Amino acid sequence: METKKSLRVLFCMGINQNFFDAPPEEAKAVWAAFGQMWHGIHDLPNVTVYGSLDDDQSMVGPSAGWPWTTYLLADVPDIETVHAACNLFRSTVVGEGPFKLWKYCKVEARVGRELVIQR
Repeated sequence: METKKSLRVLFCMGINQNFFDAPPEEAKAVWAAFGQMWHGIHDLPNVTVYGSLDDDQSMVGPSAGWPWTTYLLADVPDIETVHAACNLFRSTVVGEGPFKLWKYCKVEARVGRELVIQR
């Protein structure tokens, strides 16, 4: 039986205008929630994170789409786990609530496979 290969996923994350409009205490709570989501992706079963890239020093303002604000590259065991990672944006509460992380940022998961070039 052939072993099921993991999916190579690039999580593309954009910060939206709500974050930039937030007062300092709210923005701090968003950053804490973003960290919770970020570590939540790392902690999903059988996820291997390879790296990240953050454009925050050369990109100013919200990301409506490409180029995104930050990226996370990982191997993920299946599409259900990709969906679980994306759902962290819907379920992670910011501060004492009532808002969830997706009020302030968004994610697009680009799913593919590792490119292997034979020599």
